[in-house]
Amino acid sequence: MSGTRSHWEEVYSTKAETAVSWFQPHSVRSLELIESAMPDRASAIVDIGGGASRLVDDLIARGYTDLTVLDVAEAALEKSRTRLGREAGKVAWIAADITQWRPPRAYAVWHDRAVFHFLTEPDSQAAYLSALEAGTSAGSIVIMATFALDGPDKCSGLAVQRYSPATLAARLGPAFSLTGEASETHRTPWGTEQQFSYAMLIRRA
Repeated sequence: MSGTRSHWEEVYSTKAETAVSWFQPHSVRSLELIESAMPDRASAIVDIGGGASRLVDDLIARGYTDLTVLDVAEAALEKSRTRLGREAGKVAWIAADITQWRPPRAYAVWHDRAVFHFLTEPDSQAAYLSALEAGTSAGSIVIMATFALDGPDKCSGLAVQRYSPATLAARLGPAFSLTGEASETHRTPWGTEQQFSYAMLIRRA
């Protein structure tokens, strides 16, 4: 993916999880979309790029029991495991580059807040979409968030590709149908605002 593993390892090794621009105490919008799309607490959920995110904490608190978190940075995953303590044993933790990962199973929910938008090259996007297709099946829900069209053009010093829900759905292709969308004004820990677009899609076949 854009930005090497070493870049993200350095970020999470040198900064507190609360001191990165994308930090959220609670991933409210993601939680709303996941709960509305998949109320069954036994549904398999994978959080792509969720290394130090606290979304997994809230999913555990809400009774979800089949959780996987993938991140390119082992340091990010370790922050979450340390924070969760004994609860960390309820989660499958995977350190992998999404553009090189081959999912071992299909998930009912594929969640990604701000990984795909780092993939600015067609080959990297295609590799991600290959993993997405391998990790979902007919009826799976995909919830993706990227910087909106009026959002920043960089994050963590790296260029990003901005999307609207419609343009993101078009990039994912005809196998996925847009079923819902949302926007979010994210306030960073230092008070600046970032515009995000959320798309909820269902895999057709």
